Amino acid sequence: MKNILILFSLLILGGCYEMDTQPFDKVSAGSFWKTEEHALQGIMGVYADMKDPYLFGLYNMFDNVSEIAIGYDGQGLGNIINGNFTDRTSIVVNRWRRGYDGIQRANTVIRNVSEMEIAEDVQSTVIGEAKFLRAYFYFHLLNLFGGVPLYDESVDLNQDFNQLKASRSTEEEVRAFIIADLDDAINRLPTSYPQEHYGRATKGAATALRGKVYLFNKEWEKAIEDLEDVVYNTKNNYGYHLHNSYPELFTPVAHSSDEMIFSIQNKGGVGFAYGMPLAFYLGTRSTFGSCWNNGMPSTRLADMYENLDGTPFSWEDHFPGFESDNSVKESVFLASHNAGVFTSLPDTAKLGEIYRNRDPRLMQSLVVPYSWQLGWNANQPRNMQLVIATGVNENFGQIRNNRGWQTYIWRKFVPEGNMNGDLTNRAHTPINFPMIRLADVILMLAEAYNETNASSKAITEINKIRQRSGMPGLNSGHPSLNVSGADEVRERIIHERAVELAGEGHRYFDLKRWGLLAQFTDGVIEQGVTGSNLFTRGYQDRHIIWPIPAQEIEINPSLNQNPGWE
Repeated sequence: MKNILILFSLLILGGCYEMDTQPFDKVSAGSFWKTEEHALQGIMGVYADMKDPYLFGLYNMFDNVSEIAIGYDGQGLGNIINGNFTDRTSIVVNRWRRGYDGIQRANTVIRNVSEMEIAEDVQSTVIGEAKFLRAYFYFHLLNLFGGVPLYDESVDLNQDFNQLKASRSTEEEVRAFIIADLDDAINRLPTSYPQEHYGRATKGAATALRGKVYLFNKEWEKAIEDLEDVVYNTKNNYGYHLHNSYPELFTPVAHSSDEMIFSIQNKGGVGFAYGMPLAFYLGTRSTFGSCWNNGMPSTRLADMYENLDGTPFSWEDHFPGFESDNSVKESVFLASHNAGVFTSLPDTAKLGEIYRNRDPRLMQSLVVPYSWQLGWNANQPRNMQLVIATGVNENFGQIRNNRGWQTYIWRKFVPEGNMNGDLTNRAHTPINFPMIRLADVILMLAEAYNETNASSKAITEINKIRQRSGMPGLNSGHPSLNVSGADEVRERIIHERAVELAGEGHRYFDLKRWGLLAQFTDGVIEQGVTGSNLFTRGYQDRHIIWPIPAQEIEINPSLNQNPGWE
């Protein structure tokens, strides 16, 4: 048997399952769905769908629609950020369509594999994987659009393509469908696979996702039961542990880490174009392939990271007048140069000291001014410096922001050099993308504890995350670390999820479910490090739930539009 990445190549090169042909589940029934290998190749097609940019291939860009990141253009969700999207905007239309493409592909696997005469354990596992993935697709649609039509494996796209005109199910009905799929997946899936099958969905992944579904619906006790199982092995011995190095999590070093519960598996290199465009849309012009940085960290995120002793950070403590006077900001950050030769520099030694005295996750996740990142120039690796000046260029050994903005950029998920030859295409970065990792589950468990009057338990969970990165625990040391009561713990959870999960795409959905999206984005003017205005965020209450695509309503008149979008 081949591992999950090799099977991706078999899917395309072997021609058994044409992933770019409409309809997506159209295969020759006479030659396919006969063997265990066919069943495995079929489910690999569903996994491959997750990389689609309108499904989870650009999932990290959802942070751009929150307070912790900024972006532009379609890849960076620019229309959502500025509020200029409608029921005909391509981002909206394609999110809906590709969600249902993935669902129909999962349905095809469930329907056909259920009828195959193959080993029962193989059959059951593949069906469990398909139901897990179908639940993931429906959960994503639910979080974007609210109630949506439900189609299960009884629908054959080849026969019923023109009859897919179901009305919208309620949010409660969609959620119940998702839970039923995950219940079945949990019963079918193993706790682990042999190494050659690493990356396939497990019982732990399905349990964690079910806990997340419950959490999003504020079913706290049910969420606790599932999340405790994953964290404490109350029902199954999963063996998940926090990885000892935070920055390694976003490199190939930790691909098989015990922290990774479910990740999108990515591979690059000559002949293996099966990655996500992490370099392309997070890297800068100084990254391999000369990239676009459609997503960037916000200055608000950078300022969230505490001092190393756990006290709140403030630029005012180091440069009086910083917050109120942009000329002070310019004196702190701006340099000048002539073709890469500096003619003036700020106090970079002081800046370096300030940044190094912060939560280590700051410099592990972001490239800060005057720090370095291994980039690519003249067809070879080259160290690049983030210089805050006009006229910066990769040919001078400087990081060039494709948008021209003077702000932070991502270190997290951005490849260094060409990854020793493993990176040959900026659109296929061979770094796995974690959809569910243990730190996320621990913080969800903390949230559920806190909402059920168990704040002391919540603090224990939060401290696990802080201490992994060398930060002092809550209620230890400095008075600013003292917390008591659910409200104060809730604020700490909001903070910790921002700095721990930055760049992973969760923040937008967190703010929506907490009812904080308007507070953190409505009319906010995002600024660069020197105080220059970059753009103003657009927000309306109707943006909480996206519109149903107009084309879908025209095709299926039984679909009703979401409130405010009529």
